[in-house]
Amino acid sequence: MFNSIPPITRNIIIINVLVFIVTFFMMPQLYNTLSGFYPFSPNFKSWQIITHMFMHGGYMHIIFNMLTLFSFGPILEQSLGEKRYLILYFLSGLGAFFLFNLWSFIEVQQIVSGLENLGLNVSEIYAKAAIGYSGDMNISATTQEGKELSQQLYDVLRTPMVGASGAIFGVVTAFATLYPDAKIGIMFIPVPMKVKYVMPIVIVISIYLGVSGSGGGIAHLAHVGGALVGWVLARIWRKHLYRFN
Repeated sequence: MFNSIPPITRNIIIINVLVFIVTFFMMPQLYNTLSGFYPFSPNFKSWQIITHMFMHGGYMHIIFNMLTLFSFGPILEQSLGEKRYLILYFLSGLGAFFLFNLWSFIEVQQIVSGLENLGLNVSEIYAKAAIGYSGDMNISATTQEGKELSQQLYDVLRTPMVGASGAIFGVVTAFATLYPDAKIGIMFIPVPMKVKYVMPIVIVISIYLGVSGSGGGIAHLAHVGGALVGWVLARIWRKHLYRFN
């Protein structure tokens, strides 16, 4: 059955599984090297823009992502062709990284402004946030507000973005754009729904959770970024879809 999956989707799934096995069981030190840190974090490396798409935070994370890709990817790969499908996947992943970190940049600027207004040295937090830092963790903040802002900045600099979710959201959104009347089953809802109704609801919820900061550690705005790219590309290609087949 696995051999019946189109080659691009199949290879993406294989790479994700292999990277998960290597980073979780064989070389866990690679986890921070390949995950996607905030671009102005001392832990950021240029290759993370791509490698973060193949990283996952746990079993359920990778299982859910790969099952979703398995469900929607083959149809798009066959209808768009391998080249356009590959472009869709990786540009959606890049869009996810960009939008998530654009919002992170706005948040960081607000945090830094608050710290500077309190007369605190922001650079010390950047230094202490580096992976492998072995010095003391004392900070100059003495007020509760200063400590909270320092912790918020530290968390942004130390917490990476991982997962194929952004790229896969682009794939699913492209599917919804090209095949809006297709029906899909949703957990806890007994009746299949048309995907053109499901995706807008999912996107609105993701925007709310991402902006409000109540996402529970999930990069919801990354999902939105991937979905936006998927929608744009599908709209462009939809007019000429017959030429790809």
